[in-house]
Amino acid sequence: MENREFLKANFRNELAKIETDQQKGMERPVKQKPVKEGEEVIDLPSIEDIDIGEKSIKKCLAGRRSHRKFLDKKLSLKELSFLLWSTQGISGKNENLRTSPSAGARHPFETYIEVHNVEQLTPGLYRYLPMDHKLVVLKNRSKSNELVECCLNQPFAGDCAATFIWSVIPYRTEWRYSVASHKPIALDAGHLCQNLYLACEAIDSGTCAIGAYDQQAIDKFIGVDGNEEFVIYISPVGKVK
Repeated sequence: MENREFLKANFRNELAKIETDQQKGMERPVKQKPVKEGEEVIDLPSIEDIDIGEKSIKKCLAGRRSHRKFLDKKLSLKELSFLLWSTQGISGKNENLRTSPSAGARHPFETYIEVHNVEQLTPGLYRYLPMDHKLVVLKNRSKSNELVECCLNQPFAGDCAATFIWSVIPYRTEWRYSVASHKPIALDAGHLCQNLYLACEAIDSGTCAIGAYDQQAIDKFIGVDGNEEFVIYISPVGKVK
C-alpha cells in the first residue's frame, strides 16, 4: 500500500511547506548536457528535409505493437534522425516546444543510442543533442553483447539496428517541483517511449520497451554516475516485416 502512494497526486501536501529551488531564485538547470572538448559531433539530416513517416496517425495507432524480432536490415540515417526528433526534438520556436510533453516543460532526459546497424554511422554509442539536432560520438565500437547482459540477457536489446537508452537527470524537474517531481518524471518517460512506438510504425519499423535491466551495469555502460544521472528506460529499434 505504501508504494501505491507514489502513483497518487499529492502535490499540495508535498509542496505546502517546501520552497523549491526555482522559488529560491537558484539557477535554472540546463536542458542539454554540453559537448565535452574533443568530442566529435555529427550533423543529422534536417527534419525539414525528411520526407518519411507519412502514414496516418490512425494507421500508426492501429498498427502499434511490441516487436522483439527485427530484420537484418539497416536503418537509414534519415530514419534515425526522424525517430530522434519524434521523441525529443524541438518542434517550435523555442526549446520548450518539443515533440513529447514534459511536466513544467522541464524535459529531464538525455537520449543515448547504441548503434548496431545504421547507414553512415560507425557502430558504437552516441548521445543526441535535441537543441542542435546532432549526435555526439561517445564510443566508436559496438558492445551489443555487453548491452544484452545489462538488459538481463534479453537478446533483442542487441539484435537490432539501434537501441534507445534514456537517462534522467532528476534535478531538472526537482528544481521546479522538489519532492513532487518523481511521479511526473516517470510519466514523462512513458511519453517519450510512446512517441518512439508510433514513429517506428510510421516508417515500417518496430520497438519494444525494456524496463527490466541491471541498473548499475547500464549506468556504467553509458558512463553516468547513477545518482545525478541514471538510466530510466530502454527501447531497441529495428526494421520489421
